[in-house]
Amino acid sequence: MARGTAVVLGGSVAGLCAAGVLARHFERVVVLERDRLPPEAEHRRGVPQSKHPHFLLNSGRRAIGDIFAGFEDALIAAGGMLLMPSMDAAYCENDGWAPRKSGSMTMVYSSRVLIERVLRDKVRELPAIELREGVTITGLRSAGGGTADGHVTGVEYRTADGDETHIMSDLIVDAMGRGSSVVDWLGAAGWAVPPEKTLDAKVTYSSRWYDLPPVGERPAAWWWKHLVITPTQDSGTHPAEHEFLSNFFPIEGDRAIVCMGSWGVPMPRDVETFETAADQVRATSFGAATRACTPVSPVHLTRATGNKWRRFDLLDVPPIGLVCVGDSICAFNPFYAQGMSSAARSALILGDMLREYEVCDTAFFREFLTRQRKSLAVPWMLAMARDQAYDFATGTEIPPRWRRRLAARLSWPVFNAINAASREDAYVERTFAQVFNLDKSLRQLATDVRFWFGIARYKLRQRLGRTVVPGGFDQRQDPPGTDYTRYAGV
Repeated sequence: MARGTAVVLGGSVAGLCAAGVLARHFERVVVLERDRLPPEAEHRRGVPQSKHPHFLLNSGRRAIGDIFAGFEDALIAAGGMLLMPSMDAAYCENDGWAPRKSGSMTMVYSSRVLIERVLRDKVRELPAIELREGVTITGLRSAGGGTADGHVTGVEYRTADGDETHIMSDLIVDAMGRGSSVVDWLGAAGWAVPPEKTLDAKVTYSSRWYDLPPVGERPAAWWWKHLVITPTQDSGTHPAEHEFLSNFFPIEGDRAIVCMGSWGVPMPRDVETFETAADQVRATSFGAATRACTPVSPVHLTRATGNKWRRFDLLDVPPIGLVCVGDSICAFNPFYAQGMSSAARSALILGDMLREYEVCDTAFFREFLTRQRKSLAVPWMLAMARDQAYDFATGTEIPPRWRRRLAARLSWPVFNAINAASREDAYVERTFAQVFNLDKSLRQLATDVRFWFGIARYKLRQRLGRTVVPGGFDQRQDPPGTDYTRYAGV
């Protein structure tokens, strides 16, 4: 049964995914977007993060594919590249370059602006959806705010021509991101402010876009498409750049985004310091690859990277008629690439709810918030596992000192052991990929006897000198292109 009108606040990935779901259940879906949406893959003011690397986790790819049939094929047709990271990327780990081999994970590489362009194309194919661009959302309309019968009834906004107007709705989806004012508007109308969980590990990162050399002019050692250099685990004296997580990230159009980031270390802000820093990254291939390319952008710096979860599910009286998705409800440290996938997963939950419930009443919204909480808890736990280890982190989720020290001491050794065991144990490799892609939770991983048995068995084989896949290739040399798949048990 088609319902009346739904309104989506924001036309980015989270908002477009929500609109795609709503179009199956409402006669009319109106997307209100502040920017003028470009017809091509271009940056816009409302998505400053688009200048940095983005990728969809497997769970996010599936979710968007469920919402928009043919999305992945369209993304690849537009220039996205379907690659297998374990074969097409070179990873510099703690002790050097990791061995190259087949794995269970694939990934579509592209820019954020191309992902959004393909999503906009898909949205425009749906007649129920209307995109209103260049508008400024100024408030909500509601009745009985904070009471058991309180509900949000509409949205107030200013058109591109400066006219003040509004639209009444049966359901509103807030997808305005970290800076959403919805919480303030709800508070002014009488609803309680939802509690917030926060953790800011002071992540900062800088990116610059480059054109790759023509195919025939690329160095012979470039078997790889993607370079990843993890931070050093050396506690001794070393250049600050050895603390960087560095990516040479391929995108459409024979281009790459060179990105360097860190926890708590100042990052380059201009071209000169950026180029100098790239040459100081601990794997020499990173700086060499950057210098072999032609820069096509300035340096882009981002510092707003803290984790924040607005816990609407803890309110005694949730606002009926409104749901939040994407960064509006839960924003993650962008290093972990969880945002777009988590937003798409929330949109699918909303679709499930609309199929199951005939009326969007109190029971509907309470159940949505419960299911969304369970979904968001999976990436949130992953983000906390790393970011809580830093003494300089701030927020509500700072653990006791003993736990923080324990996390700092164990996180790298455990990560190293998992990576090493994954070289020769297909179950360990596949399970960790499922956790990374949000298909399994850390809690499931922690209780997986077979997973930990695989790691223990590998460590024993390592001690006895019986491992067969080498690792730790010299980071001062080019990453080796030898394929070790037949030895890896994958």
